[in-house]
Amino acid sequence: MSEQGRNNLRAMKLKTNRSAIKRFKFSGKGKVMRRPTKQNHFNAKDNGHESRAKSGTMELAKNNLKDIKNLMPYQTTV
Repeated sequence: MSEQGRNNLRAMKLKTNRSAIKRFKFSGKGKVMRRPTKQNHFNAKDNGHESRAKSGTMELAKNNLKDIKNLMPYQTTV
């Protein structure tokens, strides 16, 4: 292969999974944050403690970090 042909070969860019971008956020320290489960509907029957527990975000489990890194290759993680 000629020198000019070698210069034209580049690694392909990886695509970011758009649904993962919408579901997961990165904290300032690089933690992956997600929404708690079971907060879409049937929430009127919950007492105050259950409602507060569903609000906000929580950290993603460590064993799922590798999968998220593959879905979002250009995001900043620890």
